[in-house]
Amino acid sequence: MRIRRLLDRSFPGSMLALSLALAAPLGGPLACCLAAEGGATAVAESAAAGFVAGEQRPEGDDPAIKVPGGWMVAYDETIPGTDVTFRMIPVPGGTLRMGSPATEADRGADEGPQYDVAIEPFWIGRCEVTWAEYKAYMAACDVFKAMESAGIRPVTAENEADAVTAPSNLYDPTTTFTNGEDPAQPAVTMTQFAARQYTKWLSGLSSRFYRLPLESEWEYACRAGTTTPWSSSSTPDLLAEVAWFADNSDETTHPVGEKEPNAWGLHDMHGNVGEWVLDQLAPEGYARQAALPQPVPAATAAVWPTSLSPRVVRGGSYYDEPPQCRSAARRGSEDLPWKDVDPNLPKSPWWYTEEPALGVGMRIVRPLAVPDIAERRRWGDADIDSIRADTADRLTQGRGARGIVDPKVPADLKAEGITH
Repeated sequence: MRIRRLLDRSFPGSMLALSLALAAPLGGPLACCLAAEGGATAVAESAAAGFVAGEQRPEGDDPAIKVPGGWMVAYDETIPGTDVTFRMIPVPGGTLRMGSPATEADRGADEGPQYDVAIEPFWIGRCEVTWAEYKAYMAACDVFKAMESAGIRPVTAENEADAVTAPSNLYDPTTTFTNGEDPAQPAVTMTQFAARQYTKWLSGLSSRFYRLPLESEWEYACRAGTTTPWSSSSTPDLLAEVAWFADNSDETTHPVGEKEPNAWGLHDMHGNVGEWVLDQLAPEGYARQAALPQPVPAATAAVWPTSLSPRVVRGGSYYDEPPQCRSAARRGSEDLPWKDVDPNLPKSPWWYTEEPALGVGMRIVRPLAVPDIAERRRWGDADIDSIRADTADRLTQGRGARGIVDPKVPADLKAEGITH
């Protein structure tokens, strides 16, 4: 893998337009402007979290990535209306050799052919999304129903494109919480649609655009500059230092961040729980991408889903053997088998009930370049008719809810005496 690190370099001029949305609140004006000559940027002092303006590198040993007008840095995000905090780590742009070589032991055919993909800078969660974080979103089901009853923030024909659905209350919590529900454990059993709606909910509350990673972004962050089967080594002998997997997990998930991080400061990229990415698993592997001019932009390499499954889960889980935890290993979702004992009709669009979904969770990213509102909605919303139909049916039954979310929600709820 070839990494073109941008730790101390500015973007080339062609990248400038993409970087300007760095400090823009969702739906708000850009907090930066173009200079008259040279394409330089001047970023407002009130720039968004994770950005430090100026040419001088921020003090300290934390990672800092040079971008137009300043530096991307690590930051802590507190979910508005809660005391739940998670940390986001900056990742430099670069070029990834995606997939595994034909000589790699235990590789799957869908891990090739290898190709080069160009990755733009982004922030990524230091750890997997925890139950503390995800339960704040789960609580939105009852909150949205209370908002509707109180007549505040109604969903109308004019604003329903911005509405977020909240998952139905669990019909059998013992299934979802089989491995525990400690706030520091990774959240699991959510569908990819639920994971995407979580990112839309969080984006609305925070005014920062969060989403699932592209598969290429995930592998790039996992490898952190390595070309070995695991970011820890060429052989599985050191895997236990960075991962919970079949040999050491005692058949359960573990609190995030207990194992050693990779070179970019990311924990649990191997094992603990598998992690949703955006892409659908194509039967031909990476043949389409390998046939394109190299390197392929990450957005071009992405495989937007067109069917319910298989969608890609990465990283391996607590029940997996080392080969399934490799940096290039891929798992395809199986929507109906993963909901086998769900007694509801239609089956929940938000929840799974079966292993391996008991070990499937997520990690979020925030891109440096914020797309327009239509693209942001595409990242968060249902992408096929069957998901839209099942969601609408469940909402009609009162099994789930939807609402309009922005940074003012916590204050509005407090004013109405609604808490969660």
